[in-house]
Amino acid sequence: MPYQNKPIPPELQDQIANLKYLAEYSADLLINPVMIGGISCALIGCEGMLSTTILTELVLQPLMSIPPQPNSQALFTHIQNEMLLSMDRPTVWNYDDLFRLLHSGFAVLLAEGEIKALAFGVQGYEKRSINEPSGEANILGSHEGFTEAIRTNMSMLRRRMKTPLLKFELSSMGSLSKTDICLCWLTDRVPPELLQDIRNSLESAQLETVLSAGYIQPFLEQEHNFFDTVSTTERPDVLASKLLEGRVAILIDGNPFALVVPKLFVESFQTLDDYNFKPWYACFLRWVKYGAFVLALILPALYVAVSVHHPEMLNQTLLLLLSHAEADEPLSLPMEAIGVLLMYEVIREAGLRLPKVVGGAVGLIGGLIIGDAAVASGLVSTPMLTMAAISVTAGFIIPDLNSIITILRIAFILAGGFWGLFGIGLLGMIVLLKLCSAEDYGFPVTAPVSPFYRKGMRDVITRVNFRQMQSGNFTVEEYHEQD
Repeated sequence: MPYQNKPIPPELQDQIANLKYLAEYSADLLINPVMIGGISCALIGCEGMLSTTILTELVLQPLMSIPPQPNSQALFTHIQNEMLLSMDRPTVWNYDDLFRLLHSGFAVLLAEGEIKALAFGVQGYEKRSINEPSGEANILGSHEGFTEAIRTNMSMLRRRMKTPLLKFELSSMGSLSKTDICLCWLTDRVPPELLQDIRNSLESAQLETVLSAGYIQPFLEQEHNFFDTVSTTERPDVLASKLLEGRVAILIDGNPFALVVPKLFVESFQTLDDYNFKPWYACFLRWVKYGAFVLALILPALYVAVSVHHPEMLNQTLLLLLSHAEADEPLSLPMEAIGVLLMYEVIREAGLRLPKVVGGAVGLIGGLIIGDAAVASGLVSTPMLTMAAISVTAGFIIPDLNSIITILRIAFILAGGFWGLFGIGLLGMIVLLKLCSAEDYGFPVTAPVSPFYRKGMRDVITRVNFRQMQSGNFTVEEYHEQD
C-alpha cells in the first residue's frame, strides 16, 4: 500500500496534503482547519461514519475552550492528561492507522509541529437494529441475534457473560478493507496453544478484503476436508454456551455470524430449545433429527437401488405398484431421481434469491404446478416424486448440513443406481471414514462418539437434566486429550 506505515510529518500543511493525496480527494473526507489553544490544528473525519451530535458536544466544544498553549506538544499533553473527550482515544503515528480509524468512525486531530495525531471515538454510522435470527429460530429462548456491527455483537456477548475471564482481542484483516475481527475466549477454558494456532492461521490469510465469514473460514479448516470443521452461529446465547465448552469464537465486522473453532458433528443436531424442553422430549426430538438425516441422505438412493437391482426385496403388491408407475417413464430411475432433486434445487435457489414478495409465489408454482404437471405428463413417476419430497423435507430439519446432504444425496443415488445396495454401503463406509478422520487443530470432529468419551455422551444419545449437567463440567480440550 502507498501509505503503509508512512509516518506523519510535523508540518500541518504537509499532513493535510498527504491526506488529500492518499485519499485521492475522496468526497467523504472532511478536513476542518481550526485554531485550538493558539495552535494551528485540523480536525479530520469521514462523512457518514461519525455522529455530529457526539462530535460537537464531547469534542468540538471542549477543544475550543482550551486556554492558550506554548506549543503543540503542550497542547496534546493537556488534551491527553487533563481532558476526557471520549472513552476510546488511541494515538496515531502513521497514515495506515489514521485511515483505519477514520474509516471506523473516529475523529482525528492533527496539530502543527506534532508527528502524531489524537483520535476520538465518536462513531455514529447507521446500522441494523437487533432482530431475531433468521436461521436459528427457537421457541423458549432469547430472540436476539447478532448484527453487522462488531462492537454491538461484543456487547451482546458481554451481557450474557459478565466475567473478566471472557477476553476480546481486536485486530484487522484485509490489506484494502481493514476489516475488524475479534477473537473471543474464556481464559480458563482454552489452552494457549489453540489460541496461538488460530492466530497463526489468521495471519496466513493474505487477503485484500474480508466481506463475510466465508473469506476466513477456509484458513481455519483442515485442508481437503469435505465436512465443515468450523461452525457458525448468529445467536449470542449459543455462542456463550460454546465458549463455556472451551471454544474460540471469531466475530467479523459487517457480518452477523460468528465463527466457532473447533466444531463437533453432533452439534448439527442440537438446538437451543433442546435445553428448554423436558429431557425426555428433547431426547425424542434429537432422535427424530438423527432419523431425518438418514432419510434425507439415502432414501431416494434406496428406492433406486431396490427398484433396479433388488426387486425381490419388495412384496408382490408394492412391486406391482412400482412397476406400473415406472413402466411408461422415459428416463431411467437414477436420472429421474437426480432430475427431480435438481429441479428442487432450482426452485429453492429461485425462492431464496428473488425478493420475498415473489419468493412465496415461486415455491407455490414449483410445488403445485410444476410437480403436478410433471407427474401428469409422465416425465416423473408419483413414487419417485414422493421419495424426493420426503428426503428434501427431512433435510429441512438439519439446515446446518444442507449443503453436505445435497451433494451426498446425489452421490448415493449414482452409487445405488450402478451397484445397488452394495454401492450405497460402500459409499457409506467411505463417507464414515472421511468423517471420522476429520479434525481441526487436533480436535476430532466425531467426538465424543469417536473417540468415545462417556461424559460427553450425556448430551448426544440423550439429554440429561441440568441437575446432572451442573456437576462435572467439561471442555472440548478433554476430547483432545482423549485422542
